[in-house]
Amino acid sequence: MNQPESSAAPRLGPLSNLIFASRWLQLPLYLGLIVAQCAYVFLFLKELLHLVTDVNTLTEQGIMLIVLGLIDVVMISNLLVMVIVGGYETFVSRLNLQGHPDQPEWLSHVNASVLKVKLAMAIIGISSIHLLKTFIEAGNLGAPNSNYTAEGVMWQTIIHMAFIVSAIGIAWTDRLMSHAAKPASKGAH
Repeated sequence: MNQPESSAAPRLGPLSNLIFASRWLQLPLYLGLIVAQCAYVFLFLKELLHLVTDVNTLTEQGIMLIVLGLIDVVMISNLLVMVIVGGYETFVSRLNLQGHPDQPEWLSHVNASVLKVKLAMAIIGISSIHLLKTFIEAGNLGAPNSNYTAEGVMWQTIIHMAFIVSAIGIAWTDRLMSHAAKPASKGAH
């Protein structure tokens, strides 16, 4: 049965078709991020094995640092999933997951703006874990085997605060833009 002309996809000219098809150039990037995800799974398993095999010799602080490292890997992995799935769905092609029992809840209302806010929040979470690890090890500042300096801790804290300010700015801008779009869409009806 033929569909009416009005619901058919518009026919694109050659230049428009080329520009629109160029979105598929992002596919290798998302596939590369899947490979990076595999590297993080390997890192997680390696650190977990280290925790399990050395639990009798590790100090409480050592266990806490390994667990924070595991949490960090999971948060980075979650960030990768958001970028891979959300980015592909937003910028390349639909995944057609509607009604799938495993569809992430956030994917049904993802767009570039929502993705930016979610990514900013994930980066703050990852930065928080790194900063917490730094603060736990800060007791060793000045020791010969210390991985951190007072200046390094200060800069890490400043960078973390910059992430927070940036995320607030992104969320505020997104809110302003969504409020500005609502009156415009009300007037169109």
